[in-house]
Amino acid sequence: MINFNVPYLTGKEQEYVLAAVARKKLSGNGEFTAKCQRLMEERSGFRRVLLTTSCTDALEMCGLLLDIRPGDEVIMPSFTFVSTANAFMLRGATIRFVDSRADHPGMDEEAIEELITPRTRAIVVVHYAGVACDMDKVMEVAARHGVPVVEDAAQAIASNYKGRALGGIGTLGAFSFHETKNIQCGEGGALVVNDPALAARAEIIWEKGTNRSAFWRGEVDKYNWVDLGSSFLPSEINAAYLFAQLEEIDRIQTKRIALWNRYSDGLQSCFRAGLLQAPAIPTFATNNGHMYYAVCPDAASRDRLIAGLKQRGIHAVFHYQSLHASPFFTEKHDGRALPNADRYSQCLVRFPLYHDLELEEVERICAAVPEILETILEN
Repeated sequence: MINFNVPYLTGKEQEYVLAAVARKKLSGNGEFTAKCQRLMEERSGFRRVLLTTSCTDALEMCGLLLDIRPGDEVIMPSFTFVSTANAFMLRGATIRFVDSRADHPGMDEEAIEELITPRTRAIVVVHYAGVACDMDKVMEVAARHGVPVVEDAAQAIASNYKGRALGGIGTLGAFSFHETKNIQCGEGGALVVNDPALAARAEIIWEKGTNRSAFWRGEVDKYNWVDLGSSFLPSEINAAYLFAQLEEIDRIQTKRIALWNRYSDGLQSCFRAGLLQAPAIPTFATNNGHMYYAVCPDAASRDRLIAGLKQRGIHAVFHYQSLHASPFFTEKHDGRALPNADRYSQCLVRFPLYHDLELEEVERICAAVPEILETILEN
């Protein structure tokens, strides 16, 4: 069986975890946490990075930092993971969903402005598959209306927009280090604070609403509860594991992009024949090799393709189900049709992609796909 995902180990994870244990400082915000944060800041030019236990937590911190309150409106794509919406609905926000682009599952940047009202308090972009949204368009609209931008960069580590690191363009950014991501520690995430006016409060929220970090730096004589917050810090064990991954990011990325390119070459016959829609990489964006997906003509052919691959020992999957049409939200949606989001929910297929996948295995998958699709057409 070719699995859909297998978490990669660099070989240094156990060494660093044991080093963290030996230091006998296992709670959050220790030496390995600082190393991870510093490496991300130096590599990508981020102003301030705070490790979190998940991207979900990083997004929930965004909701707190932006003072989202009941009745506020937040604009975001429908084709995304539920955490993107939950983080702001937990603060009482009303979600206004945007459709995807016709050529890419990312949000339609041209459809954002029409949803802005006097109650809009944030625009959340999702860099689907690690491919950037058109951030110039987003930031121009946001600046004109005085609305902060949050980048859900869960899938976008080491990916750029016009030479700028994703997660570092909006007011705030959020990354995931879940085991399905390019860089992983099982469960983990990071908040990027790009607005210096939010940096001090972010640290307080991160530390359960206390000024504990300032106390340990000797800036106050005791720490107190000074704001809302929660336990957003990962343990030093998670941070130690993550540091082993971050050190090897260039090598990991080189392999993943090679696999992505092999898929692209191997499926060209399907794209030329109109059997599949290829993933789009706009000229302003880089490709970080996070996932290889394609779009089938309809839901039935997508489901039969996944089933056919499974029969051949290949685990492919579908992806998000449109949040505006979900059982939880359908009664809350404003009724607008979002046809592209629905199309990707019904027709998009993701193929196996992980560091230890062999190029020969990708070739095996690419040979199986047209055989299955042609059989579907014949029947």
